[in-house]
Amino acid sequence: MTPIDNLGAPDPERGTDAAFCFPGRFAGKVAIVTGAGSGIGRATARRLGSEGAAVACLDIQADQVQVTAAEITEAGGTALALTCDITSEQSVIDAVKSAADTLGRLTVVCNVAGIGGFSHAAEQSLDGWNRIIAVNLTGTFLVCREALPYLLNGGGVIINTISTAGLMGQAYSAAYCASKGGVTQLTRALAVEYIDKGVRVNGVAPGGVDTPLVWNFGLPDGANPKQLDRLMTPMGFCTPAEIAGAICYMASDEAAYASGAILSVDGGLTA
Repeated sequence: MTPIDNLGAPDPERGTDAAFCFPGRFAGKVAIVTGAGSGIGRATARRLGSEGAAVACLDIQADQVQVTAAEITEAGGTALALTCDITSEQSVIDAVKSAADTLGRLTVVCNVAGIGGFSHAAEQSLDGWNRIIAVNLTGTFLVCREALPYLLNGGGVIINTISTAGLMGQAYSAAYCASKGGVTQLTRALAVEYIDKGVRVNGVAPGGVDTPLVWNFGLPDGANPKQLDRLMTPMGFCTPAEIAGAICYMASDEAAYASGAILSVDGGLTA
């Protein structure tokens, strides 16, 4: 694998965890954030906590999700750390129930957990394919399914993290594109199904984000590095906090008229 080391670093003058925070915007809300141990998930959990939500932080990495929850509580917020493997039906059932039992009725669900990687489609292993689909698509579905009974009992919102790979073709990413394309259509299907039941369902589609997930990608041997050119814009990468801001906007009452919407936050990549 060839490391990805030639892509644009985020602009340090742009978003931070504290940028444009709206204290109290989620007061009285109870949120679940998957993938809360790092990257976009961590930034989203912190942002929700800083704006008044009680946050259930879910991640398969127990140590990392404990750190996120501790950061929220140390800053004066309310958070619960839950170890959860979103590819396991029982693990999701248990985590969602624990979140609701401990923090109260769920009102905001942010599906951020995801995995990916580059591979020639002709060399993609079935195990690798199944793992990416299981985490990105099936895991998102399971969390939505288990959270919906709570959301339907008084209203709420689901935000699914999609990626530009769910909106456009991307070389060496057949499994990742398929999984995120599935999340795009899952988001739209749920939005239509529950549009008259007080539940909004939207998606946020990041472009390049400075996270451990992205930097662990590597081009497969023999790949054409120029294929990466179409994944970049002059704006380079963004920070996790910038995507967290978009997620929190779509989850807030400010976006009350948005359902079935996919918000691209990608520096103009899909323009």
